[in-house]
Amino acid sequence: MSSSTQLSGYQRQTRALLSIRPRFAEAILRGEKRYEFRRTVFSHEVSVVLVYVTTPVQRVVAEFDVVSVISEALPVLWRRTRTLAGIDEDTFYEYFNGRERGHAIAIGDVRVFDRPFCPKKRLGIRPPQSFAYIDKVPPRLSHGRGRPSRSARDRA
Repeated sequence: MSSSTQLSGYQRQTRALLSIRPRFAEAILRGEKRYEFRRTVFSHEVSVVLVYVTTPVQRVVAEFDVVSVISEALPVLWRRTRTLAGIDEDTFYEYFNGRERGHAIAIGDVRVFDRPFCPKKRLGIRPPQSFAYIDKVPPRLSHGRGRPSRSARDRA
């Protein structure tokens, strides 16, 4: 998966906002979880994911680069991702209960925001059940003011 799309002479990243439960978001920020599992996945190429941590945090706390998206039958998906899944096998199969296939978003570089923010106020969108594409990225996110920090500690 390429990391960006060529548009009018400059590179534009395609982004999505993903709702993630606090314990899984924390594991991503600590680097223990390198795959985010989904029952449904993007129909468009996404290069950057903004991490919205659900209740009680209710803030976008970080973003990560999408390395790839793996879509496989569950036993194959588990074998391919288990060492960096950040969850145990029982949790994996409980999450995909009733499904034959699943998806794993491979997580690349993670950047934690210095100031977590409300997506409704900052992006003009409500937090999604699963994910939402972001058409416009506010200048403060895309141009570096208030840019993500390298430390993931105490952010989620």
